Amino acid sequence: MKKLIYQCFAICFATTATFAQATISPAKPQSQTIAIVGGTIHIGNGKIIENGTIIFSNGKITSVKEGNAQPQDIMVVQAQGKQIYPGFIAPVNMMGLVEIETVRATVDAEETGTINPHVRSLIAYNTDSRIIPTVRSNGILLSQPTPQGGLVSGTSSVVQLDAWNWEDAAYKKDIAVHFNWPSSALRYGRRAGGLTEEQQKQRYQKQMADLKIYFEEAKAYADVDKPNTFNARFDAMKGLFNGTKKAFVNVDKQKDIILAVKFFQEFGIAPVLVGAEEAVEITPFLKEHNVPIIMYQSHSLPYNDDDDVYLPYKNAKILHDAGLLIAMSVEGYWQERNLPFMAGTAAAYGLSKEEALALITSNTAKILGIDNITGTLEAGKDANIIISSGDALDMRTNNIEGAFIQGRMIDLNNVQKQLYKKYADKYGIKAD
Repeated sequence: MKKLIYQCFAICFATTATFAQATISPAKPQSQTIAIVGGTIHIGNGKIIENGTIIFSNGKITSVKEGNAQPQDIMVVQAQGKQIYPGFIAPVNMMGLVEIETVRATVDAEETGTINPHVRSLIAYNTDSRIIPTVRSNGILLSQPTPQGGLVSGTSSVVQLDAWNWEDAAYKKDIAVHFNWPSSALRYGRRAGGLTEEQQKQRYQKQMADLKIYFEEAKAYADVDKPNTFNARFDAMKGLFNGTKKAFVNVDKQKDIILAVKFFQEFGIAPVLVGAEEAVEITPFLKEHNVPIIMYQSHSLPYNDDDDVYLPYKNAKILHDAGLLIAMSVEGYWQERNLPFMAGTAAAYGLSKEEALALITSNTAKILGIDNITGTLEAGKDANIIISSGDALDMRTNNIEGAFIQGRMIDLNNVQKQLYKKYADKYGIKAD
């Protein structure tokens, strides 16, 4: 087969720039071995290979090594001067479940009721969302669309962001059940929702009692090999007790964090904390119990009024130095495009660039339980790869020129690029 030399991904994708987003189709399976040659390879686990070569075939990485020798009889992508990363992973978000918040028909992130572990966000995931191509063009290739609401929100899966439908998108199914831990904090004014202090305390006590009873019943159901009556809500919880699913717990206050960790461990479950705004106050406890954390975006106000105004920027460094396994998420859905820049801010406030990269690659993969197949650029793992002309964690230099999901070359066009080209042409501006 004739050796092909690709000097730049811009050539590959420029031909699609004038088409409507509806014509942006999922890529076909990898049909030939590909080598990315000459770039700086960020493995995702802290290691860097200057002037390296990555070779992948049938969707899997076969070789990652130093040097830029030109392999024979395979497709070669020249990447001299470029930065090569594992595809970024966006955990705990609503992308693909919400399109326009003010249009109810496009919102499918929450089920009625308070205890819904059997509700699967995967089957509501919309692969035709116009948000996905925009997020993908900033380097995010995997996501975890997550159900919302209630005490037990539902079950989430990991999806890859280049698919015809939710079945194609499924990367790892039903990995976690999501919980909203009852808050013990008293609220005042409008935030109290018209409830007195006593009513708030009673509501909290009832929520805790309901959760305890539900777990005891679910555990008893899971201990029976063949229950006489099938119960979808209990059946969805089985994975928590046998270790095939994870418990993701939204909780912020340090008192509530401690209670939540002890509650789940009482049932033999190792929880993953989501948000955990006050986790920095109890790092010894979290380290002792080996609790991983998915923290929310660094670009935010402090959780408490009297906190250091820069604390959201420093949180990642504090938790990392405490020896905790941490990853980063961005609340919402369209905001996911800023995920790499949130990690970049963590680097500006104490983490090294490679440690910050791990927040959205290898650490996330470990927490989601997919680190055996993705999260780092290593032989045997899926070829989920992005190529940027500059530092992908810096919004000034992030310029994703190429992306592969399981070896498939992804179309990086999106509606924003189309609009830019449209009006650049109209006003005679030279489009980059």
